[in-house]
Amino acid sequence: MNLKQYVLTALAVSALTMPWTLGVTQAAAADAAAQPEAEPAPQAVSSAAATTAKTVKADAPIKVKQAKYSLKFNAKNYTKETLKLEGQAVAFRAYRDVVYTAKPASVASESMSIFIPEAYFQKGGTVNGYTAKTAPIFLPNGVGGYMPGESKEPSASERMSGGANASLVALSKGYVVAAPAVRGRTTVGDDGKTYVGKAPAFLVDYKAAVRYLRHNRHRLPAGNTDRIISDGTSAGGALSALLGATGNSKEYDAELRAVGAANERDDIFAAMAYCPITDLDHADMAYEWMFNGVNEAYQHSAPMSPLLPLNAGSMPGALKVGDAVVPLGPGPVVQGGSAAADRPDNAPVEDSSAVEMTQAERVASDQLKALFPAYVNSLGLKDRQGRALTLDEDGTGSFADYIKSVYAASAQSALDAGEDLSALDWLTIENGMVKDVDLAKYAAWATRLKAAPAFDKFDRSSAENDEFGTTDNTPRHFTGFSLTRDKEAGATMATWDDVRRMNPMYFIGQQDVTVAPHWRIRHGAKDRDTSLAVPALLALKLQDSGYDVDFASPWGKGHAGDYDLDALFDWADGICKAADTRKK
Repeated sequence: MNLKQYVLTALAVSALTMPWTLGVTQAAAADAAAQPEAEPAPQAVSSAAATTAKTVKADAPIKVKQAKYSLKFNAKNYTKETLKLEGQAVAFRAYRDVVYTAKPASVASESMSIFIPEAYFQKGGTVNGYTAKTAPIFLPNGVGGYMPGESKEPSASERMSGGANASLVALSKGYVVAAPAVRGRTTVGDDGKTYVGKAPAFLVDYKAAVRYLRHNRHRLPAGNTDRIISDGTSAGGALSALLGATGNSKEYDAELRAVGAANERDDIFAAMAYCPITDLDHADMAYEWMFNGVNEAYQHSAPMSPLLPLNAGSMPGALKVGDAVVPLGPGPVVQGGSAAADRPDNAPVEDSSAVEMTQAERVASDQLKALFPAYVNSLGLKDRQGRALTLDEDGTGSFADYIKSVYAASAQSALDAGEDLSALDWLTIENGMVKDVDLAKYAAWATRLKAAPAFDKFDRSSAENDEFGTTDNTPRHFTGFSLTRDKEAGATMATWDDVRRMNPMYFIGQQDVTVAPHWRIRHGAKDRDTSLAVPALLALKLQDSGYDVDFASPWGKGHAGDYDLDALFDWADGICKAADTRKK
């Protein structure tokens, strides 16, 4: 069964069991077979009815005259700056607060900073073999938890690594750095009331930033706009993957026009994605395929902040769901106390102690795990040797063996580096070689972070529910599975267009889309914010479609990014210089 057949089958099966809301399609995949007999699912409610039933009453929006911004880059508005990297001075020019859309929904969130190595302003200046004309453009995003992404300024001290961040390392290696801020799920517009950063706004902004750079390719003092490389972690990794997979797709044109994006291409040369939280309409299935049977979860609910009057760009700590007030979902890392501190900004907060899953959550885990094989099999994927990667109904099969091989390669790298892994009961090691991996024992060792369902929560309390929310900040479902299990009558689902446009898997292979030719995807061997299956499926689909993919699961890494910057830029240098050589 291919993906198209899978979608059609899901529609047919689900249509027999629930009244349909416009836009509820594949996300309801084979839901009927998974429903518990003792507890019939609550009936879905149409979007129109739900809107009138239980939503937040809002006063009339404040009318704000929208300013229009020039899309011409001002090369005279800069400061000269220097930072130290391993004792060496890195000099650059900084162009800050560059608004990259003509009609921004949020000026602060649709501005970027551009940093250019000082050497390119000197006659014949080169860095790392690059010139002002050939220098690649590094495009990092600061998104985490689908919150607004701040511009990634060069820094000699980054919180997670304790060393220089990717922007500073990029400058030291001769890259131009274009660091856009982008809207997120809590971004409020200039009227002080309307939420303007819901899906797919962050991708629209990332695309608009690329278009701005291309629009100014002859005005920028340096940078090759055909060598743009994106980079992000967690939800930012998902954003990087989306940018790479959806180049020039017309499905975002209306939103790009609305913010006044330049009329240019938005495809990129390469995408770097660390632990991408993506393929959201199947991520719950993938998570339970991996962690089913582990019945304690470590995710910690962020403390609820009071609802305060909103100002443009403000980020409240809670939102209204019908008559209830609930936290925004995953919030900033809590330092001190019982929460783990080694987490990316705005990632789900992890507690040091676990909580038992409820019986309902365990039932959901069993059901979601059972749905995953049909999705995997619909993709028709193969490994590098051309072998079909599939799953049997019990979750075993060649795709499971492939996932084992990824973890085995990670563990082998640790063994080769001299680490003692003899205490790990999920590895079979003989004569210094990893021979087998037990995925069930791996899951118990890694532990479960999120209770089922991991992403589309039945009560719509996750970051992802908020990301798919409405402009009045009412969260929505994005899978039929969770929509039909929400006990509140007013629950609604995001439109199918928005669910689809937030998933790179649907765009790879489309004729009218320019997918980035080069990819580097990383998911730590102890990352359980999402299942390894999610980035693996993305990597495999790209690979099967003929794209250059470097995919690995680094040993000893959890949910984190930019931890291997030397390797990252070695990879980037390799693909850029090879392309430049071919061009000559």
